[in-house]
Amino acid sequence: MRVVSLRVVYATLLGLVLAGIVHIAAILAIPVLSEKDAISRAGTSESLDHPQSIYTVATGDDPSPPEAWLPIPDPAVAVGVCAYDLSDGPMRVSARTGSLSLSLAAHARRGAFYAVTDQAAVRGALDLVILTRAQYDEALADDDENDPSRDVRIVAPDTRGFVVVRVIAGLPSQRPAANAAVQGVSCTTDTPTDEPAGKDSSGKGAGR
Repeated sequence: MRVVSLRVVYATLLGLVLAGIVHIAAILAIPVLSEKDAISRAGTSESLDHPQSIYTVATGDDPSPPEAWLPIPDPAVAVGVCAYDLSDGPMRVSARTGSLSLSLAAHARRGAFYAVTDQAAVRGALDLVILTRAQYDEALADDDENDPSRDVRIVAPDTRGFVVVRVIAGLPSQRPAANAAVQGVSCTTDTPTDEPAGKDSSGKGAGR
């Protein structure tokens, strides 16, 4: 009787372990197998030097836009995305801040890994640079000790991802400005230059 009980317990535990492995594997495979995951949808913006509009706030007599594939918690928020592939080089997102609230959020396969608002702007500008660990180490090695970079450098957990740009239109009259502010953000790939002189005074490399 005891032998039978042990076998039942062993079989039950084995079944639970196998079920857990299958469940975890299925969850991890969803982003890879799905053709409609956020990374794939955002990928169409990789060739742009500005955010791809995901949600524009309605202005004037224009009808309210349809719900976008990203969650839109507030219809008064204009939203755009910039996709990146760090195998091409570090991704630089530059935004000029103004009277409207602006935020940038970097996303990878497992969700957001960094976010910043216009409150962190330096002299009215936000410069967010997303890099791999190797690119980050190279950037540190190339830094000029007498002229340190003001870039906000973020090491991404994955090579591919996207940055979500959000601008709040607190008043109906601010809606056109919110849509324009999203499009005014610059999304470029920093490419290496042959000589240090190839960089401009802000330290930016050539954009894509």
